Amino acid sequence: MKIGMMNNPSKSVLDQAASCGRAGFDFLDLTIEGPNAATIDVAGLQLILDADGLSIVGHTDPCLPYAYPVQQVRDACFQELERCARIFSALGASVMNIHPCYSCPPAMKNDLLAFNIEALNPIVDMAASYNLTVVLENYTAPFDRVSTFKKILEAVPGLKLHLDFGHTNFGIDRHDIFCRELGESIRHVHFSDNRSRADDHMPLGVGTVDWKNAVDSLKEIGYDGAITLEVFCNDPDTQYLYLDVSKKRVLDLWNQPMRK
Repeated sequence: MKIGMMNNPSKSVLDQAASCGRAGFDFLDLTIEGPNAATIDVAGLQLILDADGLSIVGHTDPCLPYAYPVQQVRDACFQELERCARIFSALGASVMNIHPCYSCPPAMKNDLLAFNIEALNPIVDMAASYNLTVVLENYTAPFDRVSTFKKILEAVPGLKLHLDFGHTNFGIDRHDIFCRELGESIRHVHFSDNRSRADDHMPLGVGTVDWKNAVDSLKEIGYDGAITLEVFCNDPDTQYLYLDVSKKRVLDLWNQPMRK
């Protein structure tokens, strides 16, 4: 099991990558989005990653309307996702995150799932050409339940699940249900806490997520992959304190016996 952190797109990617290494993380969850992470100095970032023995996981802009039912919009989003794929591949990533697309004309909302499935198929194929596995992240309705993901995963060969435990804390199906029903499809995990109302990105233990149950749910399915701590704070020094506390909590729980 490896533990990493995500860069805050409002701050310098290179500075955060260096801090990631100094903080003892295993990888950087590299999100490519504005305002300060829309473009990436690949060579500069690679030097920092190599110096600290860090790998990366790819994370794309959560607001891209890649499934919008206008082809020109889809084409533009596809080009942006391929740009991201080239960057992730050049930096040695094997996983590329993508979020559900919620952008749709109001009168066509009933077709939202079908639009996502249609758009995801060529994106998954494109990413595979860069040796990347696309993982779709759970979020709000209708992408907050196992039944939806079963339909998508069946309809999009090669697509896998990115399980965000913070998101399951305010969605329909909780993390243990996702793990039990779709454990074989999970390829990446995000941990952050909240109070069951919104995506607060708080340190572990501050909100209402049952982290003992969360870790046990992963251990029960034999998950031993990457876990990103998606914990943010305006003050950098405080953020790394929060990240350190959260990392220690995960490691402590991982080494404890599972509940009976």
